[in-house]
Amino acid sequence: MPIVIAILTAVAGAIWWWVRSNPRDALDHASGAITTAINAPRRMAFKRQTNAHPVDSIDDPAIAVAVLGQAFVQLDAMPTQDTKNALTIGLRKTYGFSDDDISGVFAEGKWVLDYCGGPEPTIDRVGRRLWKIDQGQSWDDLQAVFMRSVQGDLSERQIDAVLGLKRALRVQTR
Repeated sequence: MPIVIAILTAVAGAIWWWVRSNPRDALDHASGAITTAINAPRRMAFKRQTNAHPVDSIDDPAIAVAVLGQAFVQLDAMPTQDTKNALTIGLRKTYGFSDDDISGVFAEGKWVLDYCGGPEPTIDRVGRRLWKIDQGQSWDDLQAVFMRSVQGDLSERQIDAVLGLKRALRVQTR
């Protein structure tokens, strides 16, 4: 027990020292984290339901497409900042998201990716949810977001994801 108290005291001391030496920086970090955590679910029309998976709480096709886009980018072996910026531009052009909306959607997307256990299960589950929301009407928007975020050729995992989404959204091959 004394060791635990000593460790907690050392951590508290380090945090106190950091806050005292950089008060503006510490306050900016704290307020930014708190604001993002509080406002992200509200901005994204996210309603947490008891005993339900978070994906089942997504009710907006735009949010589902944004989460799918983020998972799609993660399927690339080494996604670059340019790829993430292209995804941001694609979401802005397709859905008119603001900077705050983008940061909130990316926060939820990261959370859903972690909760689902990676990009493949996320794409599978959110794809099925997107079908329940709009019966595949978002396929064209989804393609536009994906194509804007692709830098070069698709990876094998990305090709498999597109084929899985076509099945989940019941898209007819033309």
